Formats: sequence, C-alpha cells, structure tokens
Amino acid sequence: MQRDTLVFDLIKQELERQRRGIELIASENFTSLQVMQAMGGVMTNKYAEGYPGRRYYGGCEIVDQTEQLAIDRLKQIFNIEYANVQPHSGAQANAALMLSILQPGDAILGLDLSMGGHLTHGSPVNFSGKLYRPHFYTVTKEKGLIDYEMLESKAREIKPKLIICGASAYSRDIDYKRIRKVADEVGAFVMADIAHPAGLIAKGLLSSPFEHCQFVTSTTHKTLRGPRGGVIMMGKDFENPFGLKDVKGNIRMMSNLIDMAVFPGTQGGPLEHVIAAKAIAFGEILTDEYTVYAKQVQSNAQAMAKAFVNRGYKIISDGTDNHLMLIDLRNKNISGKKAEQVLGHADITANKNMVPYDDKSAFVTSGIRFGVPAITTRGMKEDHMEFVVNAVDTVLMNADDANTLSKVKSQVNEFMSQFILYPELG
Repeated sequence: MQRDTLVFDLIKQELERQRRGIELIASENFTSLQVMQAMGGVMTNKYAEGYPGRRYYGGCEIVDQTEQLAIDRLKQIFNIEYANVQPHSGAQANAALMLSILQPGDAILGLDLSMGGHLTHGSPVNFSGKLYRPHFYTVTKEKGLIDYEMLESKAREIKPKLIICGASAYSRDIDYKRIRKVADEVGAFVMADIAHPAGLIAKGLLSSPFEHCQFVTSTTHKTLRGPRGGVIMMGKDFENPFGLKDVKGNIRMMSNLIDMAVFPGTQGGPLEHVIAAKAIAFGEILTDEYTVYAKQVQSNAQAMAKAFVNRGYKIISDGTDNHLMLIDLRNKNISGKKAEQVLGHADITANKNMVPYDDKSAFVTSGIRFGVPAITTRGMKEDHMEFVVNAVDTVLMNADDANTLSKVKSQVNEFMSQFILYPELG
C-alpha cells in the first residue's frame, strides 16, 4: 500500500507548529507518548458495542480487560463507585447523562455561556437548549464570581429538574455544597461538569463535587492530560428515583440508566483505542509525578495572573484558583478576535472569549482566555511565566507593528527550543 505522504507531511507540520509555539488554550494539553501510541494501536480495529462482559460482538476478551482497567483506575483516582469511560467527548457525556434523567421539555438551570458557562449547559444552539427548557444564572458584575443568590432564586422560581455547575471560562473554585442545598430544596438533581479542573480536583487542589453532586462529567484531556474523550461518574450509585425496573422486577440502579443512555442511547461502538489511551492516562494520574504536575499547573496559573495584573490587565474575578484566567481587554483597546489573530502571528496560541456582560458579539468578543496546562507539561515553572506574559503584552500593545510581531515570534521560537516536545519523534 502506498504511503500517504500528503497527510503524513501535514502531521509533521503540526508537530513542528506545536513544538515552536506557546500553547495557552486552556482546554488543550500534550499527552504522553504512550497515550498517543495507544490511540494509534490495533484496538482501533475492534468493534465492541456493549460493556465489559456484555458485548454484542465476539472477540472482545482483550478490550474488555482494557476498558475495565480504565474504569477501575478512574474510580481509584476520585474514590468513587461508578464510572463510564465510553463517551466520545465531554459533550456526549453530558448528552447521555441528561438523557438518563430528563424528559424533553424539562427545565434545566446552568451558568450562562456568555458568563463563562458551556454550550452543553443550555445554550439555545445546542441539544441541551433545544431538547430541554434552559434557564441561566450569571456571575456578579462587580467581582465576576458566580451569583449564588441568583442561582438560588432562579431554582426556587423555576424548580428545574437539573442544576448544572461547572464552566469553560471561570477561574474560581465552586461551592458545590451550597448548590446541592438549594437543589434538595426544589427537588433537582445536580450535575458537575469538571472538564476543565478535573486534574486539580483529582489531587485535592480544588473542592471535590462528588460528595454534593449526584452526577459528575468530564473530558479526559485538558488538565487530566489524556486523549480527547469524555467520562461520566457518580460518587455513589443509587436506585433510580423513577421506579424503572429490570426484567426481573428489580429497581434499576442509576448506573444502569446511565450505561443505557451512553449505549445504545447516544452512541454505538465505543472507541476502544481511545479507551486504552484513557486507561494509560488514568494510570499516569495515579502517580506522584502527576501530583507534582498538578501543583505546578496551579502555581503557574497564579504566577501568570500576577504578571498580567502587574501590567494593568483586568482578570475576571481578579485572579485564579485553577488553571486558567479570563482577561477583559477593553482597557487595552483591542478586541479578543484581533488579540487571538496577532498572537497567532507570534506563534502564541490562545482563544478569544466573551467576558461577562460583554458589549461585543461572540465572533468578536472583548476577552481572551489563557490556560497553563500545556506549557506546564512542556516543563515551564513560575519564573517562565514572566517571559510568556511579556511576550503576550508586547504583541497586544504593538498589534499593528509587523516588525515587532516578527521579532516576538523569533524570541518565542528560541525560548520554546529549550522545552523539547516529543524528543522521541526526532
């Protein structure tokens, strides 16, 4: 078979792009080489509809062991009773979880996307806003913190079936206990989407949702530093409150409903090569080395935030507890869209992002989001944040100066040459 040199040349170009640049997208990270090797392995050839020991295809004896290993390791990471590792993404994890507990038209309450929430928490352009009846809480205008009083007031008013906590651009810890208290008052479930801070939660650096939220979903990339994918978890399994029974007349557990909502409810065959990579990543998370990494992520984020504040940048909520920060650029007279573009010219990758109470559209935005998981994986420490922030600031303050952008790009490329990405690949 002829080698597809066109595609492999593009893959090589992407490796070089990743190597030479500063990756500040909060939802991106670099997996270990063994995680990538698993994703490119022979398990991509195996169809395995169903679950370990309960497949609709033969020849699943080995992938059963791999998937069970992923489940067991994830349960060990968070000290939980239930985990489903089959969702192809965080969005599909949320879709399956909602399918298991909601009916079309049920009310849900989530953080508004424009306030740092997520598409799958009720956005009208997403399944969550089309199938269900979405309502939203916001952050406070003064401090940029979750408005828990609004959340409680809305919950009492609309009595949602599900309250969603978690965000894609919120830099502070979340009070899960307070949210659960009002949820119990109005008869709602609570789902925590920890896709972003999961790696820090895993090591006890942020509050754990498992004691207070019946359901927890996450991606497996971002701070967990695994392959792109999703998971659904419960701290404790429990009998479903809908009275649904199995063929023997026994009340089904919630785990049964969630499993059925993933397959056959929202997905067909699981991606067993990705699940194998998840198992490897979960094994890495259980090590002391990963504990050091997670602490460094948090330290780097705080050092970066301090460096931005020292240069007059406005960070929403005035700092960070986790791995990211959302910056309002209006006092710097540049839009998020332009900031993203000019940073790209200097080989610094970030993403534009709406800020709370933004006066610009989602296609332009007044903000930009920065995260440190990827550069921490590259080996950066607190002292390196000064160079990164200075490079960003120089670009943004000279956005129309092509010579300055070119100069910063050269400095970035030279700086990153000391943090070699995947040296094994040559």
